[in-house]
Amino acid sequence: MNGSEGEGGEEATGSGHDAFGEEQRETLRRARRLEWITLAWMAATVALVALVAGQSQAMRAAWAEDMLSLLPPIAFLVAARRIRKRPDRHHPYGFHRSIGVAHLVAAIALLTMGGYLAIDSVMTLVTVERPPIGLTVLFGHAIWSGWLMVAVMVVTSIGPVFLGYKKLALSETLHDKVLFADADMSKADWSTAVATIAGVIGVGLGLWWADATAALLVSLSILHDGVKNLRSSIGGLTDAEARTFDDSAPHPLTRRIEERAEEESWVGEASARVRDEGHVFHAEVFVVPAAGTEPSLDRIAALRDRIEELDWKVHDVVIAPVPELPPTQTFRSTLRTGTDGAPSVEPHPRDHHRKAGP
Repeated sequence: MNGSEGEGGEEATGSGHDAFGEEQRETLRRARRLEWITLAWMAATVALVALVAGQSQAMRAAWAEDMLSLLPPIAFLVAARRIRKRPDRHHPYGFHRSIGVAHLVAAIALLTMGGYLAIDSVMTLVTVERPPIGLTVLFGHAIWSGWLMVAVMVVTSIGPVFLGYKKLALSETLHDKVLFADADMSKADWSTAVATIAGVIGVGLGLWWADATAALLVSLSILHDGVKNLRSSIGGLTDAEARTFDDSAPHPLTRRIEERAEEESWVGEASARVRDEGHVFHAEVFVVPAAGTEPSLDRIAALRDRIEELDWKVHDVVIAPVPELPPTQTFRSTLRTGTDGAPSVEPHPRDHHRKAGP
């Protein structure tokens, strides 16, 4: 696929979208719409929570988490625009890494705010601060402010959960880890709402520590998201092994690339070094020619084309004929494809061969 979406929906050859097929372009458009909807919903949520938060520690923690929830959509939208740029002399690989940078920024923000809220909550428990939740006059009637807090948390938690599940499927199609992190945080937003509601009601029942405890639980949830996303983003930016969109396993494309190379009659053995550039993969395929063969340029180019046909994510392929596989490429086990098409971890046959040697 040679075109890509440019400004105003135009095609721009050579930009970061030139690997996308029509399915990926449509998915990206849907993801952008969902992120704009998320920003609008979360902006309204931040305003509502701030309006009723009062002195409640749990509500302030929930407000902070809602503020942080604005970061992943913003990071995604900025990165999605950034990758439209064409490769240039200073960026020969293009701008796909913008996705990884956006992921890192969001992760650091989560860690920072989660740490601050955790310390603040612990200090409140240590100093035995009792949050005052008084009365509010609404339509001429005095009601306990806690009920307003509970109502706001119930209403505002519905949207993120729904949007999170919608974005989760799109993140797999796009292989977008920023979108996945955003979806994962959003669909778990109900847990923050439950903890906050429990804290507020606890204060109403006379349990002064319930509010700060709920805030601590919310902050630990933020910290968990931060650590998980920081580990994933750093792994991607430091050229770790390409993994699935949710980081649950090594990506099966690595082994499929090796299998495709080994199907060629002139290839004796092959090993792929694959790194995740954001939405797409850069693959260096080391091939040892079979005994008595000397591959021509046409054969090498044909192999490159066959590998690129495997999947739209295999966007940048380098074929490197070598007399023997580099030692650093033969120590590991790789993913093999099972009969049902699902990846399964098994040692590569050549690993046994290497291990059996002196």
